[in-house]
Amino acid sequence: MVKKIVRRKPADKKVPAIKTKSRNSEAQCFFTVRDSVKVVQGRVGQKANQRVKFIADALVRHLHAFIKETRPTMDEWMQGIGFLTRTGHLSNDWRQEFILLSDVLGVSMLVETLNHQKTSGETESTVLGPFYVKNAPQYPNGANICLDGKGEAVLVRGRVTNARGKPIAGALLEIWQANEDGFYDVQQKGTQPDMNLRGVFTSDEDGKYSFRTAYPRHYPIPYDGSVGDLLKALDRNPNRPAHMHFMVSAEGHETLVTHIFTPDCPWLRDDAVFGVKESLIADFRIVDDQQRAADLGLPNPFREVEWNVVLAAT
Repeated sequence: MVKKIVRRKPADKKVPAIKTKSRNSEAQCFFTVRDSVKVVQGRVGQKANQRVKFIADALVRHLHAFIKETRPTMDEWMQGIGFLTRTGHLSNDWRQEFILLSDVLGVSMLVETLNHQKTSGETESTVLGPFYVKNAPQYPNGANICLDGKGEAVLVRGRVTNARGKPIAGALLEIWQANEDGFYDVQQKGTQPDMNLRGVFTSDEDGKYSFRTAYPRHYPIPYDGSVGDLLKALDRNPNRPAHMHFMVSAEGHETLVTHIFTPDCPWLRDDAVFGVKESLIADFRIVDDQQRAADLGLPNPFREVEWNVVLAAT
């Protein structure tokens, strides 16, 4: 008798599905010119800082678009790397070549303006610049910050108020500028007195402040380095129009970084760092008054500018 062999049907086994990648997901793994942005952005991890991710995504998107538009050769790409390397080597405690590069490309002014847009008549801001120094000497109102005795004498006076015109007492006004030769003290160590044309003043109970200084003049930004080479290649002017720097701070108010510009400077409309705003051009009038000059301790004639500062509330 032949036994009938019954073959059991094998149990169904769960076979893992083969994951297939779409063309889009493949593009995020392998680099192509067309999908370069997606590939780079696709490498960001889930734990990424979201603000950093947002900035990096935008940087990659615009940088890759720039490369695709300009199509640099390998030699040009290496020249760019060399330019940035040299810019870094030139930067130190006294000279910030990267800030200078940001300035001449208009980036510093764009960031400054976007972050400090004025809506209620507050004093407009402009770039800090590379020559600010902390811990300048504090002076009483009316003091003279021109330690080298060069230049035409100037009396600067005004008030610090809020947007409603209420005086702000105790506001700190940090002032710095170049001398008659167009140099800041930090550029001429051993030639200019330390802290020449720098000082910190405090507004009184009526918001008033005053100081004596020298009439500023225009000067070229440092153009013996990588930024200067860029300006020369672009046939651009390296000069900054004559100005005084102000940094004004008070409790409950936004710190203001600004300049006042002289109205007679030939470089007002061609500032190398795009820092001029029309509202910041001041009226430096000539005063011919022997008695007043003597009372102020100034030669006659002298210049006088009234500059009122309006701070925005925080």
